[in-house]
Amino acid sequence: MTVNFTTKEDLVEFRHQLLEDLKELLHSKPARQKQWLRSKEVRRLLGLSPGTLQTLRVNGTLSFSMMGNIFYYCYDDIEAILETNKRHGLTENTLFGKLKKGGNP
Repeated sequence: MTVNFTTKEDLVEFRHQLLEDLKELLHSKPARQKQWLRSKEVRRLLGLSPGTLQTLRVNGTLSFSMMGNIFYYCYDDIEAILETNKRHGLTENTLFGKLKKGGNP
C-alpha cells in the first residue's frame, strides 16, 4: 500500500496553476459563432420584429442569401453593420431634442 502525502507547497503550486488555467479560459476567445443565421435567429439576436427585418432586407441594409423560402444572413455581415452604426454617446442636440419632446435619453 502506497501512501501519498500532500504538502502545503504542493497545494500552493496547485492553486497557482489552477488560477493560471482559469485566467486563460476567461481570456480566451469564445467559440466561433455560427456562420449563417436564419431569420428567427437574427430577430432574436437583434431584438427585431419580422417587419423590421424585412425592411432591412428590402432597403439593402442587411444582405442575405435565400434557399427555397428560407432567408440566411451572414453573421459577419451583421457584426459589420452593427460596428458601422456604433455610436459613442448622444450629442447634446440629440439629447436636448429627446428631452424637449418628452422622450427618454
